[in-house]
Amino acid sequence: MKIIQILLLIMVTVTASAACRDAVVLVHGNGGSSSDWNNTYAELLNRGYSGSEIYRPNWGSACVACNNHSGTEEVPVRNAISDAYASSCSGHVDVIGHSMGVSLAIKQIIALGLENDVNDFVGIAGAVRGLKSCGYYPYNVWTSTCGYWGLSVGSPFLNSIYNKSFAHQVYSIKSWNDQIVCYGGCTVGGIHSSSIWGETASYSYYLGHFGLQTDTAIKQVDLIQ
Repeated sequence: MKIIQILLLIMVTVTASAACRDAVVLVHGNGGSSSDWNNTYAELLNRGYSGSEIYRPNWGSACVACNNHSGTEEVPVRNAISDAYASSCSGHVDVIGHSMGVSLAIKQIIALGLENDVNDFVGIAGAVRGLKSCGYYPYNVWTSTCGYWGLSVGSPFLNSIYNKSFAHQVYSIKSWNDQIVCYGGCTVGGIHSSSIWGETASYSYYLGHFGLQTDTAIKQVDLIQ
């Protein structure tokens, strides 16, 4: 009888451990919304995640050219990452970002001091090395999105996060056909702007900027499991 009780206890412990996952934060891009993640959200549910383990903050104003990485844009993303960390049964979080949501999420992780608490970070179609369409800071920078706190090549903001560690495993998903990141050229300093420093791996798809988010849901979830 005692052996059976021990075996049952082991089974319960293993089952509880297997069910304990990192909470996931999905950060949309500039001008987007939480619904942009519907495919990824559905895939997470298919893999056994519950809705309470998935955070999809809405950030930014309707003025796309006004949004940057400082101020009110930060608050929903920072709160979502903080709340996910506080509620995660594993004590860690996974973060997936798209477009400007990639660089915005990186800043919040660093600001919260959670660099060692993010297990997996997936950056999709980000411009972490800047957008050539935004110009080279401080020249020809006409909007907030491209300014000091924006995505112009060499902006003080991008320089402030460059080469900083912010997760245990970092992955990028990119395209050489990205109509946003590749407008004017995909590379900065000879490296695709969506490639993240120190990344564990990078994956290229023959997709556009938005298709990279909606059509790679299976790969995204594979990378955080």
